Amino acid sequence: MEKSFFNTIADALRNWLMNGLGFSDTAAQLTATAIWTLVVILFILMNLIVLVWLERKFSAFFQQRRGPNRLGPAGFLQFPVDIVKVLGKEDIIPANADKTVFKIASTCLFITTILAWAVIPLGDGVILADLNIGLFYFLAIGSTATVSLMMGGFSSNNKYSLIGGMRTVAQMISYEIPMIFSLLGVVMMVGSLRLSDVVAAQQNMWFIVPQAIAFLVYFVATVAETNRGPFDLAEGEQELVAGYFTEYSGIRYAIWMIAEYGNLVAVSTIASIMFLGGWNAPFGLTFIPGFVWLLLKIYFMIFLFMWVKWTYPRIRIDHLMHFGWKFLIPVSLANILVTGIGIYVYRLIIG
Repeated sequence: MEKSFFNTIADALRNWLMNGLGFSDTAAQLTATAIWTLVVILFILMNLIVLVWLERKFSAFFQQRRGPNRLGPAGFLQFPVDIVKVLGKEDIIPANADKTVFKIASTCLFITTILAWAVIPLGDGVILADLNIGLFYFLAIGSTATVSLMMGGFSSNNKYSLIGGMRTVAQMISYEIPMIFSLLGVVMMVGSLRLSDVVAAQQNMWFIVPQAIAFLVYFVATVAETNRGPFDLAEGEQELVAGYFTEYSGIRYAIWMIAEYGNLVAVSTIASIMFLGGWNAPFGLTFIPGFVWLLLKIYFMIFLFMWVKWTYPRIRIDHLMHFGWKFLIPVSLANILVTGIGIYVYRLIIG
């Protein structure tokens, strides 16, 4: 029902563009894609409003503080005030910075975040492009985020920013490997890289059950990939002031934060799709729309990310690298081996 509802809206929009406004088939297709892209951007921005408030409330709760509680119910309207504050701040660019790279670095990261959402389904049929290599596309686009963060650190002409950028390269490249390996077990079981196929394969059992180790590896790796505590060494306020975005202010600083939260929602959505059944309802509660179930699972994953960030202290960079290369990668490879053996034995049993 959900898929037919989405298709009805998509068809109505396309017919209106072609018959009502006289667009050609190609022009209607491009316009409809642009409109759905704006819908995705609005979805990310709406999540940003909620997530900034939740982050502050969770951090205050875990550290026995009050958090925002003056503007609006429970301080919920603090975020609009912050928007006005950020927009009103001066856009300062260091005199000796590489100005061109400095200006486009944060925008490149935001574009990377938007591009990654092209293949992420938000329900049955609710997707911009249901590619047969959707997971591969997501991982490939996500890996380019390293370049944007390095651009911001290198172009600032600031040693703290440069160190933050170099840490980003080392950390994100190292933890991309176990993150990809952790997803291979699910791909082996499904036999497809299409994300909608992965969800369809979990109607009877979510993959977090047979792939529990892979889920844990993915969770730890994505904490490092999104530069969140206790792995936020690319920022490291105690020793790097703010890391790769130390010299950024105003709207350019805000774009870094928007992209960071957009990536957080994206990796949480992928975790929900790959391990938590996507929009499949638990316990047969199908009267609740699949989009609502997926949203609940996404926010459950985001809660886990925030819980870990505000519970554990930041670790040392050498400990972070050793943990990734000496523990997570061997464990993820072992999970692939065990999964392959399990699939082979299962096929022998069923003939």
